[in-house]
Amino acid sequence: MNITQKLISSHLVHGDMTPGSEIAISIDQTLTQDSTGTMAYLQFEAMGIDQVRTRRSVAYIDHNMLQSGSENADDHKYIQTVAAKHGIWFSRPGNGICHQVHLERFSIPGQTLLGSDSHTPTCGAAGMLAIGAGGLDVAVAMGGGAYYLTMPKVCHVVLTGELHNMVAAKDVILELLRRLSVKGGVGRVMEYGGPGVAALSVPERATIANMGAELGATTTVFPSDRRTRDFLSARGRAGQWVPLEADPGAEYDEEIVIDLSSLHPMAAQPHSPDNVVPVSEITGMKIDQVCIGSCTNSSFCDLMRVAGILDGKRVAPNVSLTISPGSRQVLKALAKNGALAKLVTAGARVLECACGPCIGMGQAPATNAVSLRTFNRNFYGRSGTPSAGVYLVSPETAAVSAVTGVLTDPESYGAEAPYNVPEHFDIDDGMLIVPPANAAGVEVVRGPNIKPFPKAKAPAGALEGEALIKLGDNITTDHIMPSNAKLLPFRSNVPYLANFCLAPCDEGFAARALEKGGGFIVAGENYGQGSSREHAALAPLYLGIKAVLAKSFARIHRANLMNNGILPLEFTDAADYDAACEGCPVEIEDAPAQIAAAAEGKPVSVTINGRAAEMRLDITPRQRDILLAGGLLNYTREHKED
Repeated sequence: MNITQKLISSHLVHGDMTPGSEIAISIDQTLTQDSTGTMAYLQFEAMGIDQVRTRRSVAYIDHNMLQSGSENADDHKYIQTVAAKHGIWFSRPGNGICHQVHLERFSIPGQTLLGSDSHTPTCGAAGMLAIGAGGLDVAVAMGGGAYYLTMPKVCHVVLTGELHNMVAAKDVILELLRRLSVKGGVGRVMEYGGPGVAALSVPERATIANMGAELGATTTVFPSDRRTRDFLSARGRAGQWVPLEADPGAEYDEEIVIDLSSLHPMAAQPHSPDNVVPVSEITGMKIDQVCIGSCTNSSFCDLMRVAGILDGKRVAPNVSLTISPGSRQVLKALAKNGALAKLVTAGARVLECACGPCIGMGQAPATNAVSLRTFNRNFYGRSGTPSAGVYLVSPETAAVSAVTGVLTDPESYGAEAPYNVPEHFDIDDGMLIVPPANAAGVEVVRGPNIKPFPKAKAPAGALEGEALIKLGDNITTDHIMPSNAKLLPFRSNVPYLANFCLAPCDEGFAARALEKGGGFIVAGENYGQGSSREHAALAPLYLGIKAVLAKSFARIHRANLMNNGILPLEFTDAADYDAACEGCPVEIEDAPAQIAAAAEGKPVSVTINGRAAEMRLDITPRQRDILLAGGLLNYTREHKED
């Protein structure tokens, strides 16, 4: 077996490992963060389960860190108290970004991890089967429920050679995005192997695994080898290392070969992670901002490379440089060896250990600015400044360009300074709060901004309404439910957030949906790519959206729609998409009967603007029952004892 098959087979509780069939796996660990966590815990409470039933569940505070009002702090208090009540570890604000901290402190080769964040696959760098999902799926897993997914194909990414000086792991995943696009990993696990893997450290593997989410992949998996053992040993966890590799002669569904020695620095241009070109083709462009960090490139190794480049130099006068260390462990190590002083002396602005600018939480660029970022997404408007041009690059490219003041190919700049990785990091888990053995006296504190989440109802009779909006391809969750410093504090308040649903596409959408009593969304390919944020389904649910009619869906968002009782219908004839228009009538007769028939492979008949269309609702019998129950929460309540 290959590594993916080994991980799945050891956790398989339903189905067989035939690509395209539905399977269910048991979940060892879960993680949430504060942007998605409040809703996940409200849903967990609604299930009526007293204590989590996983090996370990961790709640992180790392997204909504700006406290310009009481909302974020109130959510933090709610998450801390609800975690204590139900047996969940709590990572305090300032301890670090969930993916970086989980990789450092809790990743265990061979285990499964489900997280309410699309970049949960980061821990695949340590040989875990780590998958991003919606908050409701994570809540079910915390309650001991299995996680259901379509058995993915396994794509073997064979790495040969070694990276040249000033070429980074970021360039590996950008090259893969250049080849495959943001849809290229859909329905696949990207499993890395070949002789080149041994040359990559776990933090470098983490960068690649993290941005596998941008391919649309189910997850990314690396072997657990000597490099994994050294990574865990340096963090006092050598006893948790387990070797894990593919068997000789293991078979794969697909194969891609990348010669690491042939790669050069790459950049993703606005406004998509797959709009990738070599840095050498666009050098010389004046830049205004450089942001280094995020869950993609905020490790000790990343920032040591940056410190080496900046040592003895000064950030260009036209550039604002920010550094976001991924964890307190990373920050302490940089302070201890003097690298932090080098960053500060060069003129870097050191931010707290949090997601920060990556999610639009501060550091919005100036009007029409060019911002180089070591992050994972450069979707339109995500930075907080719609007119800004955001480029995704490696830490090396970012640091060199910060000094020169223009986009610069780091290979032309000089050799990378060597650095030492500590044999043993200073381990301090004082910012991790272990849940009490007896939670009987714990009171869950709910701030006034925490509102009840909308609940779906079982479908009855026909579904009728207007096509409230018609969209194109690659609509992201940032389009559907914008995520910025002004709106993130209201992640616990869906009625308020819903006013901004699809605002980047049409500011009048929410008001129109409320006026019309709900309706339908029409979209193109890859609808819902990007974040796992469940709010991109909850806000449409609140607005009365009955179904989304699209050419295709991103994996997590499709699941989130069904979990909230919204039908994800796919066009089988492009002419039906072409015939749809904003304001045209849409009708699905006898929806319950058609949903039931869809589980048997029959098309759903939809009348769009007077035109009869046969659409695909690709569901299993279990998903049929979820939709007929009015969503996963209702279904779980009905089957809680199963």
